[in-house]
Amino acid sequence: MTQDPHTIAWLDQEDARLARTIRSHRWAVQYVGRGEESDEPPFAYTVGLFGLGHPELVVVGLGYEDACGVLNKVGGMVLDDRDLLPGEVLCDDDGTPVITVELLPNPADVLFSANRFYRRPDEFSVPAYQLTWALDGGIFPWDPGYACDPGCQPRPGTWRA
Repeated sequence: MTQDPHTIAWLDQEDARLARTIRSHRWAVQYVGRGEESDEPPFAYTVGLFGLGHPELVVVGLGYEDACGVLNKVGGMVLDDRDLLPGEVLCDDDGTPVITVELLPNPADVLFSANRFYRRPDEFSVPAYQLTWALDGGIFPWDPGYACDPGCQPRPGTWRA
């Protein structure tokens, strides 16, 4: 099957942009907005942490600025030799839980740019952790009083790009 030459040229440009960003900053953030015909929430993920020996990070249901902020902050922790583990809870400066680290069981359905960058086929996808965020006061999706629709931050493995 042959690809359209415009698509090939665009992918080549994207690959070069991604490589430059990772060379300069050690990782990049890939943001995927909500599609016009999709019920899936927006999401973002890192590309480059796998090259540092750590799973990539994914955040779901946040706008561009917030998603990039979370991924860059937590990515910085990884760069500072913090090995995150599933089940770990990250707190803000006053001790309020803000992020829970969870294993993403279906990374091949999500990490297209990362798998392309590392030349990994779906069956050997780059691994990833989903960073589940809390609402004000440290309330997570599984807590009573979580005021966000369940579709705004789906549980790991229940959504795909």
